[in-house]
Amino acid sequence: MLDKISKLPLAAKYAFIGFLANLKNDERGLSGVVVAVLLILIAVLAVVLIWGFLSGWLEELWNRIIGETAGIS
Repeated sequence: MLDKISKLPLAAKYAFIGFLANLKNDERGLSGVVVAVLLILIAVLAVVLIWGFLSGWLEELWNRIIGETAGIS
């Protein structure tokens, strides 16, 4: 029993190395992963660009709102 327990970490290491080798050589899922990463990157870039364009306009709009409320009270 102790012999099996002592061999368990070594078996896990070889199983993990085999998993990584299969993952590296498997070309079927690679394109899906690449597409997902690129879509996430494009979405983040779109949000950053939109925020960059709208931030000045939103700040101006907010200052006008604050100015109107200060004039009311």
